[in-house]
Amino acid sequence: MMREELVFGPIHSRRLGSSLGINLFPEKGKLCNFDCIYCECGWNKDGRGDHRLPRAADLEKALEERLSACHAAGTPIDSITFSGDGEPTLNPDFPAMIDITLRLRDRWFPAARVSVLSNATRVGVEAVFQALRKVDNPILKIDAPTDELAARINRPAAGYHVADVVQALKRFEGDFILQTMFLRAPGFDSGSPQVLRPWMDIVRTLRPREVMVYTLDREAPMQGLEKYTPEQMAALVKPLLDEGFSIQIKG
Repeated sequence: MMREELVFGPIHSRRLGSSLGINLFPEKGKLCNFDCIYCECGWNKDGRGDHRLPRAADLEKALEERLSACHAAGTPIDSITFSGDGEPTLNPDFPAMIDITLRLRDRWFPAARVSVLSNATRVGVEAVFQALRKVDNPILKIDAPTDELAARINRPAAGYHVADVVQALKRFEGDFILQTMFLRAPGFDSGSPQVLRPWMDIVRTLRPREVMVYTLDREAPMQGLEKYTPEQMAALVKPLLDEGFSIQIKG
């Protein structure tokens, strides 16, 4: 289970290189409107020991200190990444925090890309959408093509509908990265026709500039999950590759 400080790293990310992380949640807690069966941060119920959310001023101070220290030490940073213990767009200061991060990035590491890992549940909120449009890599998740299947893998809060997320993502006009977890679990298999075919249709509808497919890499809270190999994932997404989609596959 990860419990990260407000700004952490940089760490090596298999998807983003040398990544300086930003965790917009309590250092000893978790806040998410998904409760994914594969989440490396554990179940939501086990992350309620701390409720204090960092504010914009907290991030500005911590990020300035870390970026200046990395710059002085010659430590490379490829990405400044909003991730951490939950869904970053749930922090009420998220839009302001994006502006702060972009300004400090431009000052200290102008070649670094700002990335946001999000479950895409709040892209319909105008301020969140506008903030995500400003970053280099809005990495937005759809793991399952229907509400029933999402309930098995993501266990979302009430009111989540895949169709609503797809509709909201259309506003990006393809200028985003779609992220999808591939795994086998009780009652869910990313490679089964009932999951794979309609998921590929969503990809064709949204036409993201890149698709990230990945599999289990760390311990998950649910037992009995099985990962896919990169070769298996490549075979599953071959129809999309053949159609010209840019797909990053990480085992």
